Order: sequence, then structure tokens, then C-alpha cells
Amino acid sequence: MEDHEILRLFHDPASRNLAFNQLVRKYQRKVYWHVRKMVVDHADADDLTQDVFVKVWKHLENFRQDAQLFTWIYRIATNECLSFLGSKRRRFLLPLNDVGAELAEKLEADPALAGDEIELTLQKAILQLPDKQRLVFNLRYYDEMPYEQMAEVTGTSVGALKASYHHAVKKVEDYVTRASQ
Repeated sequence: MEDHEILRLFHDPASRNLAFNQLVRKYQRKVYWHVRKMVVDHADADDLTQDVFVKVWKHLENFRQDAQLFTWIYRIATNECLSFLGSKRRRFLLPLNDVGAELAEKLEADPALAGDEIELTLQKAILQLPDKQRLVFNLRYYDEMPYEQMAEVTGTSVGALKASYHHAVKKVEDYVTRASQ
């Protein structure tokens, strides 16, 4: 179902639940993996994905359609991830390195990465990046999102995103090179 059809159905009280179910079915997997790449842990990603769709439900009626629906949902998911990671640091008074170490431990235990040393090394390298740089790297590298769409999701200029991605790639390359020596 196309986004405009979902939105049309959502605005009709008789078909609102059907429309929202279609929206969740269409975007849940993408949102989950976007969140999971940021927070690593399955349970946290599951909870945050649910939180994202609760916010979408609450605010979809006011969606102005000045961006694509997908972009708007990704922006909500991105903000939820950054807030979650920030609150985790504040709650436990953890410096950035400790959060990264905790997430790296969760990667080691992730059965999806068992035996895949190259992917595990890449994921550990990505975890070394600051949250916003990690976000930009994930959006560009994994989601192959164009910079213009990333700018809508993050509220950052295309030039700044290109610079951030370039720095992130360099840091990831350096980490992988050091890890393979």
C-alpha cells in the first residue's frame, strides 16, 4: 500500500486502525534495523521500535506531508535512539567509551554475528564512532540513503553529512587496519 493511501485511510476514523497496521507492517522491519544498528541490543531495539510507533500513532494526524512519510518516521526513530543513548550515559554516569564497551560486549554475545569475524570487527569499529557519526555511517553505508534524504532525517546540512561520513569511514578504516595487524 502506498503512503498516500495509508494517510488517506488514517484520516478516516473508520479505517484508522487498518491504516496504522499497514504502516507498521510496511516500516517496522526497516525501523527495527535502523534502531538496532544504533543501540545493538535486541531488547532495547524492540522497545525503542515500539516507542517509535507509539509516537507515530500519536502524531500521524498532524503529519504535514512536507517530507516523505518514511523520512518522518526515520527522524522519529533517530531522535529516539539518540535520546536513549544519551539517557543511558546520564543515568549510569558513563563516559562514551564505557557505553561503547558495553555495546561491544553485546555484539560479542550476538548469535547473528557468531563466526563472522569480519562483520564483528566492522561492528566494533562502528561502535567507536560518536553517536551522530555512527548514525550517518549507518544511514549511508547500510541503508544507502542519499545525502539529501539524510539531511531531512537528521536536520543537518548535506555538506556536514558528507564531512561526517568521510571522517567516520576514515575512523572505521583505521580501526579495522589496527585490528587486523
